[in-house]
Amino acid sequence: MASKIILLPGDGIGPEITAPTIELLRALGTDFEYEEHLFGGASIDAHGTALTDETLAACQAADAVLLAAVGGPKWDTTDPSKPRPEQGLLGLRKGLGLYANLRPVRPLPALYDASPLKREVIEGTDLLVVRELTGGIYFGEKTRTADSASDVCAYSREEIERIARVAFKAARRKVTSVDKANVIETSRLWREVVRELHAAEFADVELEHILVDNAAMQLVSNPADFDVIVTENMFGDILSDEAATLTGSIGMLPSASLGEPGQPGLFEPVHGSAPDIAGTGAANPMAMFLSAALMLRHGLSLEAEAAAIESAVDRALAQGLRTRDLGGSAGTREATQAVLSNL
Repeated sequence: MASKIILLPGDGIGPEITAPTIELLRALGTDFEYEEHLFGGASIDAHGTALTDETLAACQAADAVLLAAVGGPKWDTTDPSKPRPEQGLLGLRKGLGLYANLRPVRPLPALYDASPLKREVIEGTDLLVVRELTGGIYFGEKTRTADSASDVCAYSREEIERIARVAFKAARRKVTSVDKANVIETSRLWREVVRELHAAEFADVELEHILVDNAAMQLVSNPADFDVIVTENMFGDILSDEAATLTGSIGMLPSASLGEPGQPGLFEPVHGSAPDIAGTGAANPMAMFLSAALMLRHGLSLEAEAAAIESAVDRALAQGLRTRDLGGSAGTREATQAVLSNL
């Protein structure tokens, strides 16, 4: 029986990078059943909410969810009573129980010179950011008056332990746990739980604890020293976007959001909806291609097909493919053809 994939093209360049990704997946010989739903700003315009109950139910019943991008100036608001596209993302993560966000960061030799960092700094970097996705300040109780506001940051022992376990299982040599234990109480619990789990189950993996401000500095001064970085929701959001600079463009970074085994995962590029280039044919589709590869690997257990996409992207770049965000002139169609020809 064919695997069922829910497509959420979303906003901006989202639909423009979704179509070539399906073309790529079909060229691999995969036989998936696709079902497309409105999401984010597009869903707000049509239904008044970023994530309808129908779309959430379809995602829960699928084998995997492939999301392109959401948001744009049209829906920006500071009014807490008005819907925002990003609320759809939070609702989807919560509704699917997606507590582990994986963001691999591996600058390709062909793109070393596209990075703002010196070649010798990024050479050999191959790291994974494991971000806790359903707890912390993003999901804590919120209050707002005319003159004050608050966001509660809360974590339980169970939440910390399950994300740390994901990180330790993914590690090849070392886990770097990032917190702010010198100031924040949730970080003190975080450090304590990670330390206890390490001693009980993963003593063969090296563990280090560093503060988030130091981690931000080390990420751009000594990135090759990292293997797996594990951290809470907001720190992970910021650090993984910072890590995007290592690759030369945020247009190259994929991500996977996973829950318990057997549950559908969510796979999406790290970049946003880029409304400034929407409709121009200039979008870089490669982060979306690589997100599809993560879907094949982590969501559908199709390792050979995942590796085929990744190596096709690598080879196209080695042959000189450069989209505008990488300092070249190739548009979405040219980039797609270059990757397809290497598949």
